[in-house]
Amino acid sequence: MTPRTAKLSRTTKETSIEVSVGLDGTGRSLIETPLPFLSHMLEQIARHGLIDLEVKATGDIQIDGHHTTEDLGIVVGTAVAAALGDKSGIARYGWATLPMDEARATCAIDLAGRTYFVWEVPMPKAKLGEWDTELAEVFFEGFARGAQANLHLVLHAGTNLHHITEICFKSFAKALAAAVRIDGRAVGVPSTKGTL
Repeated sequence: MTPRTAKLSRTTKETSIEVSVGLDGTGRSLIETPLPFLSHMLEQIARHGLIDLEVKATGDIQIDGHHTTEDLGIVVGTAVAAALGDKSGIARYGWATLPMDEARATCAIDLAGRTYFVWEVPMPKAKLGEWDTELAEVFFEGFARGAQANLHLVLHAGTNLHHITEICFKSFAKALAAAVRIDGRAVGVPSTKGTL
């Protein structure tokens, strides 16, 4: 099987981001961002999605973390799409409901080539370290755009903001791992249209 990897970079006046992904990895990560909590969340994607992920990012965090978080979501999503190629043989759909102490969240993803994002995760505006909680939504929306994916995240329970945010990233990782896996029974692209 051809290695499903991609390496991308994006530089704007606000951020400079380099991302490398390996979809058939072991969960290895090397993450460098100026936002420690976001770095921790990216490590969750790698570890629980069994995706090798390298990220080197700088950004205008003296303003806030929005630009860095959004651009990271876009570039990680775009790298995943590039690594998938024409998507032949993939499962396409993935979903996971996971608990973390009192928090429980579901992520469902369709790598259909159509961008749509649903965020049903109510949480107050607050900070986790120096990272604003509202930026979790920004990251996932950016990923959906970059990957051209249909992505839904729903919170079922939770009061601790760290737990809520982390279980969203972990359920996303598991759903993504399911969606990108190769289904040995599948022939060609998983669509009646013949393309995704």
